[in-house]
Amino acid sequence: MKKYKTFVVKYRRKTSGKTDYRKRLKLLLGGKPRLVVRKSLKNITAQIAAYSKEGDKILASAHSRELNEFGWNSPKGNTPSAYLVGLLLGKKAKKTNIKEMILDLGMNKSVKGSRLYAVLKGAVDAGLSIPHSEEALPAIERINGKSIADYANKTKENEALYKKQFGGYLKSNIDPSNLNKYFEDAKKKILEVK
Repeated sequence: MKKYKTFVVKYRRKTSGKTDYRKRLKLLLGGKPRLVVRKSLKNITAQIAAYSKEGDKILASAHSRELNEFGWNSPKGNTPSAYLVGLLLGKKAKKTNIKEMILDLGMNKSVKGSRLYAVLKGAVDAGLSIPHSEEALPAIERINGKSIADYANKTKENEALYKKQFGGYLKSNIDPSNLNKYFEDAKKKILEVK
Protein backbone atom coordinates (compact mmCIF):
# COMPACT_ATOMS: atom_id res chain seq x y z
CA MET A 1 0.00 0.00 0.00
CA LYS A 2 1.40 3.40 -1.07
CA LYS A 3 1.64 6.29 1.31
CA TYR A 4 0.96 9.73 -0.11
CA LYS A 5 2.21 13.07 1.10
CA THR A 6 -0.33 15.47 2.43
CA PHE A 7 -1.51 17.70 -0.39
CA VAL A 8 -1.26 21.41 0.42
CA VAL A 9 -3.58 23.72 -1.48
CA LYS A 10 -1.83 26.89 -2.65
CA TYR A 11 -3.29 30.28 -1.94
CA ARG A 12 -6.09 31.16 -4.35
CA ARG A 13 -4.56 34.52 -5.35
CA LYS A 14 -1.25 32.80 -6.09
CA THR A 15 -2.77 30.16 -8.37
CA SER A 16 -4.80 32.77 -10.24
CA GLY A 17 -1.65 34.89 -10.78
CA LYS A 18 -2.83 37.91 -8.79
CA THR A 19 -0.32 37.96 -5.92
CA ASP A 20 3.36 37.14 -5.63
CA TYR A 21 3.59 36.39 -1.91
CA ARG A 22 7.40 36.44 -1.74
CA LYS A 23 7.51 39.90 -3.28
CA ARG A 24 4.66 41.09 -1.04
CA LEU A 25 6.41 39.84 2.09
CA LYS A 26 9.58 41.72 1.16
CA LEU A 27 7.57 44.91 0.70
CA LEU A 28 5.76 44.48 4.01
CA LEU A 29 8.96 43.84 5.99
CA GLY A 30 9.95 47.47 5.45
CA GLY A 31 7.05 48.59 7.63
CA LYS A 32 6.32 51.62 5.42
CA PRO A 33 3.10 52.36 3.57
CA ARG A 34 3.06 51.27 -0.09
CA LEU A 35 2.28 53.30 -3.20
CA VAL A 36 0.16 50.72 -5.03
CA VAL A 37 -0.12 51.45 -8.77
CA ARG A 38 -2.47 49.52 -11.06
CA LYS A 39 -3.25 50.12 -14.72
CA SER A 40 -5.80 49.09 -17.29
CA LEU A 41 -6.09 50.07 -20.92
CA LYS A 42 -8.29 53.07 -20.16
CA ASN A 43 -7.51 54.04 -16.55
CA ILE A 44 -4.83 54.35 -13.88
CA THR A 45 -5.39 53.79 -10.15
CA ALA A 46 -2.97 54.75 -7.40
CA GLN A 47 -3.44 54.08 -3.68
CA ILE A 48 -1.41 54.40 -0.52
CA ALA A 49 -1.92 51.22 1.49
CA ALA A 50 -0.71 50.30 4.95
CA TYR A 51 -0.60 46.73 6.22
CA SER A 52 -2.83 45.54 9.04
CA LYS A 53 -3.76 42.03 10.18
CA GLU A 54 -7.39 42.48 9.16
CA GLY A 55 -6.34 43.56 5.65
CA ASP A 56 -4.62 46.47 3.97
CA LYS A 57 -5.90 49.92 4.96
CA ILE A 58 -6.17 52.44 2.14
CA LEU A 59 -4.90 55.78 3.42
CA ALA A 60 -5.30 57.80 0.21
CA SER A 61 -6.48 57.03 -3.29
CA ALA A 62 -6.59 58.65 -6.75
CA HIS A 63 -8.15 57.44 -9.97
CA SER A 64 -7.80 58.82 -13.48
CA ARG A 65 -11.55 59.59 -13.64
CA GLU A 66 -10.98 62.23 -10.95
CA LEU A 67 -8.94 64.24 -13.46
CA ASN A 68 -12.15 65.50 -15.11
CA GLU A 69 -12.57 67.84 -12.12
CA PHE A 70 -9.29 69.52 -13.10
CA GLY A 71 -10.12 69.99 -16.78
CA TRP A 72 -8.32 66.87 -18.06
CA ASN A 73 -10.95 65.38 -20.40
CA SER A 74 -8.57 63.49 -22.68
CA PRO A 75 -8.26 59.67 -22.63
CA LYS A 76 -7.14 58.51 -19.17
CA GLY A 77 -4.82 55.60 -19.97
CA ASN A 78 -1.81 57.53 -21.28
CA THR A 79 1.44 58.70 -19.64
CA PRO A 80 0.36 62.33 -18.99
CA SER A 81 -2.77 61.04 -17.22
CA ALA A 82 -0.65 58.68 -15.12
CA TYR A 83 1.60 61.56 -14.04
CA LEU A 84 -1.42 63.68 -13.07
CA VAL A 85 -2.86 60.78 -11.04
CA GLY A 86 0.44 60.52 -9.14
CA LEU A 87 0.49 64.27 -8.57
CA LEU A 88 -3.10 64.22 -7.29
CA LEU A 89 -2.35 61.29 -4.97
CA GLY A 90 0.71 63.12 -3.65
CA LYS A 91 -1.41 66.16 -2.81
CA LYS A 92 -3.96 63.95 -1.00
CA ALA A 93 -1.19 62.14 0.89
CA LYS A 94 0.28 65.40 2.15
CA LYS A 95 -3.13 66.29 3.62
CA THR A 96 -3.09 63.05 5.62
CA ASN A 97 0.50 63.70 6.75
CA ILE A 98 2.04 60.79 4.82
CA LYS A 99 5.49 61.63 3.50
CA GLU A 100 7.42 58.38 3.05
CA MET A 101 6.51 55.12 1.29
CA ILE A 102 7.72 52.43 -1.12
CA LEU A 103 6.51 51.55 -4.61
CA ASP A 104 4.37 48.43 -5.14
CA LEU A 105 3.83 47.47 -8.80
CA GLY A 106 2.18 44.16 -7.95
CA MET A 107 2.29 41.67 -10.83
CA ASN A 108 3.05 44.39 -13.42
CA LYS A 109 6.43 44.17 -15.08
CA SER A 110 8.92 46.89 -14.31
CA VAL A 111 9.47 48.66 -17.64
CA LYS A 112 11.70 51.72 -17.74
CA GLY A 113 9.71 54.86 -18.66
CA SER A 114 6.28 53.21 -18.37
CA ARG A 115 3.01 54.69 -17.12
CA LEU A 116 3.62 53.08 -13.74
CA TYR A 117 6.77 55.13 -13.29
CA ALA A 118 4.92 58.24 -14.49
CA VAL A 119 2.66 57.85 -11.44
CA LEU A 120 5.78 57.57 -9.28
CA LYS A 121 7.23 60.74 -10.85
CA GLY A 122 3.99 62.62 -10.13
CA ALA A 123 3.98 61.50 -6.50
CA VAL A 124 7.63 62.48 -6.06
CA ASP A 125 6.99 65.90 -7.66
CA ALA A 126 4.14 66.40 -5.17
CA GLY A 127 6.70 66.09 -2.35
CA LEU A 128 6.56 62.43 -1.31
CA SER A 129 9.73 60.54 -0.46
CA ILE A 130 9.84 57.28 -2.44
CA PRO A 131 13.09 55.44 -3.19
CA HIS A 132 13.61 55.20 -6.96
CA SER A 133 16.11 55.42 -9.78
CA GLU A 134 15.96 58.49 -12.03
CA GLU A 135 16.74 56.23 -15.02
CA ALA A 136 13.41 54.40 -14.64
CA LEU A 137 11.29 57.58 -14.89
CA PRO A 138 9.80 58.59 -18.27
CA ALA A 139 11.22 61.53 -20.20
CA ILE A 140 9.65 64.98 -19.72
CA GLU A 141 8.41 64.97 -23.35
CA ARG A 142 6.38 61.84 -22.61
CA ILE A 143 5.07 63.15 -19.30
CA ASN A 144 3.79 66.50 -20.58
CA GLY A 145 2.28 65.03 -23.76
CA LYS A 146 4.70 66.64 -26.21
CA SER A 147 5.50 63.26 -27.80
CA ILE A 148 1.78 62.64 -28.42
CA ALA A 149 1.38 66.16 -29.86
CA ASP A 150 4.37 65.65 -32.19
CA TYR A 151 2.95 62.35 -33.44
CA ALA A 152 -0.46 64.00 -33.97
CA ASN A 153 1.17 66.70 -36.11
CA LYS A 154 2.94 64.04 -38.20
CA THR A 155 -0.22 62.04 -38.85
CA LYS A 156 -2.52 64.99 -39.67
CA GLU A 157 -1.74 64.52 -43.37
CA ASN A 158 -3.25 61.01 -43.35
CA GLU A 159 -6.81 61.73 -42.21
CA ALA A 160 -7.88 58.09 -41.79
CA LEU A 161 -4.86 57.27 -39.59
CA TYR A 162 -5.30 60.51 -37.64
CA LYS A 163 -8.95 59.74 -36.83
CA LYS A 164 -8.08 56.15 -35.93
CA GLN A 165 -5.19 57.03 -33.62
CA PHE A 166 -6.74 60.10 -31.98
CA GLY A 167 -10.46 59.28 -32.02
CA GLY A 168 -10.68 59.43 -28.22
CA TYR A 169 -9.21 62.93 -28.19
CA LEU A 170 -11.42 64.14 -31.05
CA LYS A 171 -14.52 62.69 -29.36
CA SER A 172 -13.68 64.78 -26.25
CA ASN A 173 -13.18 67.91 -28.42
CA ILE A 174 -9.47 68.01 -27.63
CA ASP A 175 -6.86 68.86 -30.23
CA PRO A 176 -4.10 66.28 -29.65
CA SER A 177 -1.51 68.62 -31.20
CA ASN A 178 -2.05 70.97 -28.20
CA LEU A 179 -2.04 68.23 -25.54
CA ASN A 180 0.89 69.72 -23.62
CA LYS A 181 -1.14 72.95 -23.13
CA TYR A 182 -4.05 70.96 -21.65
CA PHE A 183 -1.55 69.08 -19.48
CA GLU A 184 -0.02 72.25 -18.04
CA ASP A 185 -3.49 73.67 -17.25
CA ALA A 186 -4.56 70.49 -15.43
CA LYS A 187 -1.23 70.28 -13.56
CA LYS A 188 -1.59 73.87 -12.40
CA LYS A 189 -5.13 73.22 -11.10
CA ILE A 190 -3.98 70.11 -9.20
CA LEU A 191 -1.08 71.99 -7.61
CA GLU A 192 -3.49 74.72 -6.44
CA VAL A 193 -5.52 72.17 -4.44
CA LYS A 194 -5.04 72.69 -0.70
